[in-house]
Amino acid sequence: MALTGRAALVAALGSLPIGIWEPSWTGILAVNAPLAVACACDFALAAPVRRLGLTRSGDTSARLGETADVTLTVTNPSGRPLRAHIRDAWPPSSWQPGTEVEASRHHLTVPAGERRRVTTRLRPTRRGDRQADRVTIRSYGPLRLFSRQGTHKVPWTVRVLPPFTSRKHLPSKLARLRELDGRTSVLTRGEGTEFDSLREYVPGDDTRSIDWRATARQSAVAVRTWRPERDRHILLVLDTGRTSAGRVGDAPRLDASMDAALLLAALASRAGDRVDLLAYDRGVRALVQGRTAKDLLPSLVNAMAPLEPELVETNARGLTATALRTAPRRSLVVLLTSLDAAPIEEGLLPLLPQLTQRHTVLLASVADPHIARMGTARGNAEAIYEAAAAAQAQTERQRTAEQLRRHGVTVVDATPDDLAPALADAYLALKAAGRL
Repeated sequence: MALTGRAALVAALGSLPIGIWEPSWTGILAVNAPLAVACACDFALAAPVRRLGLTRSGDTSARLGETADVTLTVTNPSGRPLRAHIRDAWPPSSWQPGTEVEASRHHLTVPAGERRRVTTRLRPTRRGDRQADRVTIRSYGPLRLFSRQGTHKVPWTVRVLPPFTSRKHLPSKLARLRELDGRTSVLTRGEGTEFDSLREYVPGDDTRSIDWRATARQSAVAVRTWRPERDRHILLVLDTGRTSAGRVGDAPRLDASMDAALLLAALASRAGDRVDLLAYDRGVRALVQGRTAKDLLPSLVNAMAPLEPELVETNARGLTATALRTAPRRSLVVLLTSLDAAPIEEGLLPLLPQLTQRHTVLLASVADPHIARMGTARGNAEAIYEAAAAAQAQTERQRTAEQLRRHGVTVVDATPDDLAPALADAYLALKAAGRL
């Protein structure tokens, strides 16, 4: 790398024979006057940094795991060309590990009075808002002996949204929904409360769905078909307390809960139901209400993006009271929280009657697949102890789930990969049973 400033001058002087420069500095300057002049000229010809104009444009949001391109426009108002190295600084989580240097450094030449653009490609590794830091510019002269350096603040924010990986399950769940709604040849019979149509009886039909008046008017037995109710209210409640911070695999439990909530919201909005979101620990962290089906998913992912688990115990009484205020009429309340015994038995369980007497309650919890693997371990004493601990943990979760079911709560306990489709199936089952 080329030396600049005093280092270049010292290196040049040091390369001379000792006899030339040892007597006096006068001799040194006399011999190296051309170098000194060259350095002074190089410094003078370097474009000033402070006067540069910098603006940003580009992406303002991206899903976790995807890229976001942010363009930096550099305007050179001076009469000298800009030859620069640029460092566009962002938080470390804006890139995959080890790629920051390559992604954030740029080389740029801007002729006098013109502008040029460079693009910084971000690939964030965490949800939330990523805000641009300083832009550092080092301007060189034509000989690259000296440089000018300065920093600029050019604000820009990229919001990193939840990835919504469970959207791959949406087509199959929508097919089941169309089946329930009677929009395919397979109609649900005797389920729901909204009358759809009459058709001819076939063996296996529920005899309670026979329409005797219609049968009397024709030669064949007629049965009623029904479609599940529409325009029902669903309240998704995200517990953002300390239990949501526990990591299962590579992500906290909260991320798996968000993914399940997004799939359920997409499915329910297609079914004609209204969906709201409440995120709570000891206060309201996010609230989304009254969105249309078109605006629902963008509003949800935007509200979820900055949410992080709070290392505090969730206030179950406050959560219950807020949920009741948010859903004053009969609704399906979906609690995305933990099945740990202590928070449920000491916090939520005593307050459940307030929810269940007015609403249908569904609780979804993220199970750790590592515990299931521990339960099958054998071969040595350590593995057997791990299997015993896993069996005890699983028994405790099953006991907690059974307590909730006795209070009328539908419980979904599944691993991160399975939670979203399992929650969607539970919603469809409740809809098919006419419980919404």
